[in-house]
Amino acid sequence: MFGHIASMKAKPGKRDEVVALLVGGVENLRQHGCESYVVATSATDDDTIWVTEVWRSREHHAASLELPETRKAIGEAMPLLTGEFSGQATSIAGGLGVLRADWCSLDAEVDGFSSNHP
Repeated sequence: MFGHIASMKAKPGKRDEVVALLVGGVENLRQHGCESYVVATSATDDDTIWVTEVWRSREHHAASLELPETRKAIGEAMPLLTGEFSGQATSIAGGLGVLRADWCSLDAEVDGFSSNHP
């Protein structure tokens, strides 16, 4: 499984608008290989947004960025952001609600990608 943790800064007063865009299309993400997608706001900075994602594979994550609804949301969000971003790719080790590959066999295929991708 592939994980991605990102932060972004909204322009002052635009955080809630960006959050609404980020969570607006989540209902379709699972069918594209997303296991978890969490949007959070910083408890210490009124303009910082965190996004934590778990995908079946890096390829599923990359393909999700090309979906029309994703491209539309990104296009709408960009003018509301300052341009300050951080991101970190991760390898999922496990946790509440996340199955580790060595605990079970992940033989499912979603959108043509096998979940057994490293």
